[in-house]
Amino acid sequence: MGVDLTLNGRPQSLESSRETPLLWALRDEKSLVGVKFGCGAGLCGACTIIIDGQQARACQTQVGDVAGKSVTTIEGLDGAVAEAVRKAWVRAQAPQCGYCQPGFVMATTSVIAANPRQSRDAVLGQITNLCRCGTYDAIRVAVGYALDALNAPQKQGSAQ
Repeated sequence: MGVDLTLNGRPQSLESSRETPLLWALRDEKSLVGVKFGCGAGLCGACTIIIDGQQARACQTQVGDVAGKSVTTIEGLDGAVAEAVRKAWVRAQAPQCGYCQPGFVMATTSVIAANPRQSRDAVLGQITNLCRCGTYDAIRVAVGYALDALNAPQKQGSAQ
């Protein structure tokens, strides 16, 4: 029996067993390969997704855990915060190999969406993802750019 959920904004069903790690159901059943396998133990964050607005590790979440919930992967990430984060990542040239970056973008978007007025250090303190290439300085800069873009005073008469 399938598990019904909202996946990237659309009603979907996963046919994998309820005990299957969500990571593998998303990758193998739905071909959402932006969800990366890193450590398999929930430590590295390469598999970060958003479940009902909160960042989560897909390798440690079972298919049965997302029944009736909203799951977003990097392929379905949208909105003003996601756009600001993506642009900031490019501007800061954050990725080196890029493998971990979808997870970082997902985590950053989730944290900033919860409170766009928090400090860069507060955002970074809530992101526990790891980068084997060590691009942490560029990631710090990117988080700052995203916050600046979202919190910049709007010019009068400017179109949104």
